[in-house]
Amino acid sequence: MRRRNLGTLAGIALVGLALSGCSASAAGGNGNGGEAKHVLRVAFNQDINHPQAQALTELSDKLSAATDGQYSLQLYTDETLGDQASTIEQVQSGTIDLSVVAGSLLENFEPDFAVVNLPYVYDSPEQQMKVLNDPQIMGDLYDAVLDDNIKVLTAYHGGVRNVYSSKGPVKEPADLKSQKIRVIGSDTNVEMMKLMGGIGTPMAQGEVYTAIQSGVLDGAENNELIYSTLSHDEIAPYYSYTKHLMMPDYLIASPKVWDGMDKETQETFTKLLSESVDTELDLFAKAVDKAKAESEKAGAKFNDADVDAFREATKPLIDSKVTTDRTKAIYDAIQKSRG
Repeated sequence: MRRRNLGTLAGIALVGLALSGCSASAAGGNGNGGEAKHVLRVAFNQDINHPQAQALTELSDKLSAATDGQYSLQLYTDETLGDQASTIEQVQSGTIDLSVVAGSLLENFEPDFAVVNLPYVYDSPEQQMKVLNDPQIMGDLYDAVLDDNIKVLTAYHGGVRNVYSSKGPVKEPADLKSQKIRVIGSDTNVEMMKLMGGIGTPMAQGEVYTAIQSGVLDGAENNELIYSTLSHDEIAPYYSYTKHLMMPDYLIASPKVWDGMDKETQETFTKLLSESVDTELDLFAKAVDKAKAESEKAGAKFNDADVDAFREATKPLIDSKVTTDRTKAIYDAIQKSRG
């Protein structure tokens, strides 16, 4: 588990700097040794080398420069502040300012979020980001969670998710029969895995390695980057390109945090958030190539799967989730944006 431990140490070091009142440049501050007046605390469940972490670090530097040191971000990595579900609660209560969370978790507050978390709904990461960061398409859905004290600031690409297993290659739905596969905690994801042939088992990311190692789980589903970074290639060496899901991650805040900024700062932050989405897309693609190569060196075996078979198997999920006027409008907009 060498790679996972390295990531954890990086996160602990970063948090230690934050708690000791570190220099602004180390904390993503104004770069001249003074502390920014508003250091926004950001919870993140992966390590500091993750593309989203790198994009947020760059965002912090740009935000500090653009606001003369008035605003910057402090990133708490490696689930230091808790898993994603608990950090949503902390954002709502004001304990922390921002958090990066998986898109499916917002279904617990507004079920219509399921429409953008469906299998095989996007053609490419670029299309996904164009849709999810378009206020004309997504504004009404994002506004639906404001009453839950959640403001969606932007959507980030979270990779293309594929199945990996300790049992063997997964080439068709029948290969997943009786396999317990970790999914993010939502009814949509549990049902998706059932339709794909397996048994969807929600679990916090930090528990997955031990669960597969001990046989509680047979595998999981995620992108190549998480697979390699968390050393899941050590205990589930068969990675199959089912390409079933392109789930977004959201940077969320309490509306009070956003409303506490003046209009000029909000406009600057919005512009820089848009730039960070492009940065993250580029970094993610490069990181995935590197992660796959590292996993192959560790003994992982990558194989293609019958994508058409899995796509056909999961169609009932789309029919069951795209039922309201809002979800139908968003789903139609996604389809129109293809190609």
